[in-house]
Amino acid sequence: MDVFAEANTPAGQRFYDVRIIAEETRPICCGSGMRLLPDSDYKALPGAPDTLLVAGSVGIPDIPNTGVLEWLARTGPRARRFGSVCTGAFLLGDAGLLDGRRVTTHWQYAALLAERFPEAIVDSDRLFVRDDVLITSAGSSAAIDLGLSLVEEDLGRAVSLYVARRLVVYLKRPGDQSQFSIHLLAQGADRTRLYDVQQHILNHPAADLSVSALASVAAMSARNFTRVFTKEVGISPSEYVNLARIDVARSLLEGTSLSIGTIAAKSGFGSVRAMRRAFLARLGATPAEYRERFESSGDGARPPLS
Repeated sequence: MDVFAEANTPAGQRFYDVRIIAEETRPICCGSGMRLLPDSDYKALPGAPDTLLVAGSVGIPDIPNTGVLEWLARTGPRARRFGSVCTGAFLLGDAGLLDGRRVTTHWQYAALLAERFPEAIVDSDRLFVRDDVLITSAGSSAAIDLGLSLVEEDLGRAVSLYVARRLVVYLKRPGDQSQFSIHLLAQGADRTRLYDVQQHILNHPAADLSVSALASVAAMSARNFTRVFTKEVGISPSEYVNLARIDVARSLLEGTSLSIGTIAAKSGFGSVRAMRRAFLARLGATPAEYRERFESSGDGARPPLS
């Protein structure tokens, strides 16, 4: 809601009219204890909204009454776009709106989503997924990324950048970015044995990051280092190095005008061919294609969106 509210500010007009629609108009107690007061119940909403997003809950949402499910099934496809945040995807599934669609949800519930709705194509490792007019996102912060993406689609990159700065967040993490950050993996390691090694990788992606070189940083034998690293971090040292270099390259592609060759060198890939191969294997896109996603989509005033 903050993303869309902030997007109304730059041009001084109301592009988005955001409303909370619920099964009933009584206050809703969120998992954090915050209470929300719906603007209306679903039966009072006149027609289909421009954008319909179904919120998640703590754990799996209870299946609502038949009237709500019928309303979702009828209203979602009539909206310009519709989707869910986090476990709200389960409600879309209960309404029969996920069959044959590529979707995501919070990683903790992705396997259950796939089990309950086998006709859905569940991608458990994406921040958000766009399948035509259907948009689904992972957990709470991923909803901000989804929102920024929609604002850029509607009002242009300049407005999306303004909103990101106002909310003090990174601009437009791509939807296909993993829910698991390489930086979070680094923070989770045992500082006395592996933390310094992981920081060394992140801070020096173009250095010699072979197993033997990293084992020297850890003051361990190469064999023992590989065993301990894989056990504590959950992936092998070479895979971690590859993911770290992809993260560095992504950042440079998004935030600089450096050439692809320069970025390949700075991120430690050594050659454009090696970086291209790593991007295709991990992201399904070349570095050039990835950079194109961050080009301006153009600005343009639109009427208020609800």
